[in-house]
Amino acid sequence: QVQLVESGGGLVQPGGSLTLSCAARGFAFSSYRMNWYRQAPGKEREWVAEITSNGGIISYTESVKDRFTISRDNAKNTVYLQMNSLKPEDTAVYYCNAVLVINFSTRKYWGQGTQVTVSS
Repeated sequence: QVQLVESGGGLVQPGGSLTLSCAARGFAFSSYRMNWYRQAPGKEREWVAEITSNGGIISYTESVKDRFTISRDNAKNTVYLQMNSLKPEDTAVYYCNAVLVINFSTRKYWGQGTQVTVSS
């Protein structure tokens, strides 16, 4: 059974830090690109960061560059999102996403999300 399970969310003050984890089960994690997305109340889901299967290429949406760091441990089937200097506008449900394009078809899996609230 395919599972992506996020953890690490919570309430943090502005300027604080959190690290999100996403544990994968039931598929070949090390072959998949991994992404973090977020969705704030009343807004569309937004892409945040991506890391390729071997970690060689990383990219971020502009609003989180220099504050967030995505990483992965293929031995632990886990992807992380280290979030520093958090702002109230980072408040959202954060989702991890796994993507594999093979033979012109795309496989995608989503986690259930973890809430991050940045507030004083």
